[in-house]
Amino acid sequence: MDKETAHYIVTYFFHLLPYKEKLAWKKYSTILKLESNQNSKGMRMYKSKGWITDDLEIQTLLEKGYENFELETAKKIVERYPTQIFLNTCPKCGKLTRTPHAKQCRFCSYTWHNATEHSTL
Repeated sequence: MDKETAHYIVTYFFHLLPYKEKLAWKKYSTILKLESNQNSKGMRMYKSKGWITDDLEIQTLLEKGYENFELETAKKIVERYPTQIFLNTCPKCGKLTRTPHAKQCRFCSYTWHNATEHSTL
């Protein structure tokens, strides 16, 4: 699986992520927000809401970097929910569209607004 497909799956099928992976994603995204603004009040608030945790299992999920986390998480989602995942690909060039509901290819500009089928894994 390539980075683009992994990102697509994690982004658009987030609801299928296992609980620990959701916490890891929340921690990563929150830390990114707080990097530009080192605000201890914000840090306390996010910790109290559970968006930032010191859980070692969560830290382990992120220790090899976010790209690896995203790739491994996407693989888990595909393995656990193969019938709920679909990749919306262009019928002309076969490349992955920007979103699961896109009807125009961002690569070749082909449009298929009258079609209703989606590609599956």
